[in-house]
Amino acid sequence: MTTKPDITWADFEKVDIRCGTIISVNDFEKARNPSYQLEIDFGDLGIRKSSAQITSLYQKEELVGKQILAVVNFPKKQIANFFSECLVLGLYGEDKKDVTLLTPSLPTKNGMQVG
Repeated sequence: MTTKPDITWADFEKVDIRCGTIISVNDFEKARNPSYQLEIDFGDLGIRKSSAQITSLYQKEELVGKQILAVVNFPKKQIANFFSECLVLGLYGEDKKDVTLLTPSLPTKNGMQVG
């Protein structure tokens, strides 16, 4: 397995990763790959939307109230008729299809920054 090219500390500091709580989940029927539309509460940063291909490992009901980590400083990305406002972080399974969400090990305040 190879790694990506080295980055500087300044490069890493540009990435704004925050903790948020999923407050609603809907099926994303117009997505090319099975996905959910998420609304995530990031505290003082507000509520942001994201599309996530996590349907194979997670049911909608178990996601509401779950804390996740997401990159919040990407530009909005249009996916079909939906605008994703953040990138929810996860780990790909061996098949590159199943995604396990990255979550804090203890409850934390929404909007807290990874650093």
